[in-house]
Amino acid sequence: MSIAKRLASQTAIYGVSSIVGRVLNTFLVPVYTARFAAAEYGIVTGLYAYVSFLNVLFTYGMETTYFRFANRPDTNRQELYDRVMTLLLISSVVLTAVLAALARPLMSLIDLPPGHEQYAVWIALILGLDAVAAIPFARLRLENKARKFATIRTANILVNVGLNLFFIVFCPDVLAGKYLAGLRPLVESVYNPTIGVGYVFLSNLVASGVTLLLLGRELLDFRPRLNLEPLRPLLRYAYPILLMGMAGMVNEMLDRVMLPKWLPKGFYPGQSNLTAVGIYGACYKISILMSLVIQAFKYAAEPFFFAQSTEKNSPRTFALVLKWFTLCCAMLFVGVSVNVDLVARIFLQRAEYRQGLSVVPVLLLANLFLGVYWNLSVWFKLTDKTYFGTYLGFAGAILTVALNFLLIPLLGYMGSAIATLACYFMMAALCWWLGERHFPVPYPVMRLLAWLTIAVGVVAVSWWTPVAAGWARYGFHALLTLGFVALVAAVEGRRLRTI
Repeated sequence: MSIAKRLASQTAIYGVSSIVGRVLNTFLVPVYTARFAAAEYGIVTGLYAYVSFLNVLFTYGMETTYFRFANRPDTNRQELYDRVMTLLLISSVVLTAVLAALARPLMSLIDLPPGHEQYAVWIALILGLDAVAAIPFARLRLENKARKFATIRTANILVNVGLNLFFIVFCPDVLAGKYLAGLRPLVESVYNPTIGVGYVFLSNLVASGVTLLLLGRELLDFRPRLNLEPLRPLLRYAYPILLMGMAGMVNEMLDRVMLPKWLPKGFYPGQSNLTAVGIYGACYKISILMSLVIQAFKYAAEPFFFAQSTEKNSPRTFALVLKWFTLCCAMLFVGVSVNVDLVARIFLQRAEYRQGLSVVPVLLLANLFLGVYWNLSVWFKLTDKTYFGTYLGFAGAILTVALNFLLIPLLGYMGSAIATLACYFMMAALCWWLGERHFPVPYPVMRLLAWLTIAVGVVAVSWWTPVAAGWARYGFHALLTLGFVALVAAVEGRRLRTI
């Protein structure tokens, strides 16, 4: 099987869990926006913003570190697995206990009244369980056990989605007498209406526990090894990745942390700041369609890039991968942005959420550049110069903080979206510029920029051309989308067939 076909095949398998599975999870957004007011959904958005930072802290770069050291010829993979697992297990127990003890201060960060401390305890347990599962999942990827990886990930999503539907839709409907009234006594025994949005976190916790059980074989293969000396090179490699991950979370999540604190009171008439966070968070979920593709690609490509690093033609391979990755993401950007009205009717059930739709194209383009940056970052991972990733991440974080600080009071959540786009574009540009000096790869930069410019132009035409609402508007948008896809196929299709 050719290199390109092998990568595409593994990406498709991983997509079962990271795209198909997470799409099921994403389709919970219509449930949340139908059942919860924007202010309630703002609680979920706000808490999961902090979870993203803490998730980086709990794993502190050990997944990438494990891949790097496992691919060295003199490495005993079993000993490496045991050492990394021992380290993560100890740190996860300690961090989970500390976080659970700080439940009340964490709740105050998003202005929740006392009485919801259990949310923070559940989040602490979720983070601990997911951190322990991280290296067994990495081992499955390293050993090319994509189907098992995909099966377990999909099971996690199905359990999570199923419990969300049970607690947020089924139980309230039975109690309200909409159907199956005979099950009311059973439902009353397992469902507590006062938990409310807390069932989002509780469902996640149960799903994380099930995942750990399904990884039983990988966990039973682990033998504790606590020898500090062999761990030092691992930690030296990992700590820049930890810092880079924290900076990355600033770039990705700081807007939802800053919005409730920095948005002027009454900026959106008749809405609280927590409502604004809920609206922005729901609209951000639409843009995550781009990051789902990136995540699926990343699962397959990270071990692939390391394995290809010793090949003579690896720079040409990396350039080819980036080109087609960018073109596929550009088509997704156009498809969602142009047809965002139709997409919003599926995802955003209440009209109050649709006030923020203008941020969706900006955030989709931002996530596209994040994917480009991730592709370009292969040079400093392969050359063991991960500190460059730290520098780039912190540069992006500084820009993110500054732009959110300046733009939120002026533009509200659109300011946060623009800050995200500016950050990821700058990081991608700087990463390419530095890579040209340390690990030259013949990326078709000007050609890709031309395609992205055309894609932005198509989206702008769709947004600013006055067409009456209804089927005429949907038809016009469909033609624009198909026209862009046909243009890409006509210009680049012959090259793809040749490859």
